[in-house]
Amino acid sequence: MRSQLTILSLVLLLLVNLKWVVKAQLIPAKFDGFVYGNPKKFNPESILIEAFFDPVCPDTRDSWPPLKQILHLYGSKVSLIVHPFPLPYHDNAFVTSRALHIVNELNSSATYSLWESFFKDQEKFYNKETSNMTRNNILDHVVDFVTKSVGHAYYSDVKSGFSDRKTDLKTRVSFKYGCSRGVFGTPAFFVNGFPLPDVGSSIDYNGWRKIIDPLLSPKREHQSM
Repeated sequence: MRSQLTILSLVLLLLVNLKWVVKAQLIPAKFDGFVYGNPKKFNPESILIEAFFDPVCPDTRDSWPPLKQILHLYGSKVSLIVHPFPLPYHDNAFVTSRALHIVNELNSSATYSLWESFFKDQEKFYNKETSNMTRNNILDHVVDFVTKSVGHAYYSDVKSGFSDRKTDLKTRVSFKYGCSRGVFGTPAFFVNGFPLPDVGSSIDYNGWRKIIDPLLSPKREHQSM
């Protein structure tokens, strides 16, 4: 009898845990991340680069200019999706990542302009700059910064976006998605679904050429047959 009760208890425990896991892993309505360029012109046949970026990470900042050069060099042959990945040990990483989700919902064409604004003025969100601010002060600081980047007409929408539970959940999904892919630092890159080595290090222009050029070579397709 005792053994039967033990088995029953284990089954009930497994069912409870399974229910919790299902609830914790709700599937988002849309694929995470921001498509570079016009999403309507996204080419599913192109080489896909996925980047996991933290808006206030210096290594992420340094990785962006050469990656942008590569995107312009290859044009429609290469596509990019950037996933916000707010590192827990970077001050204000979550709130700035959330700002990106808010702006992307308001005007997706302004998303990458905001990324570049954060990269340009990262020091405004580091350590001493915000260490004596309250949470509400930091929020106002971010809202003011964002509206200077995307336009003052968006001020009220950006501010109210931080009161919207959906933008909080989207930012959490971005972080959880990165974790599900094994991401633990930024920048992190995947090409056609496969991770590149040296997470946390930027890739220069020549480094990207060495990765992308062989994938576009006609010889590669012939040799694999």
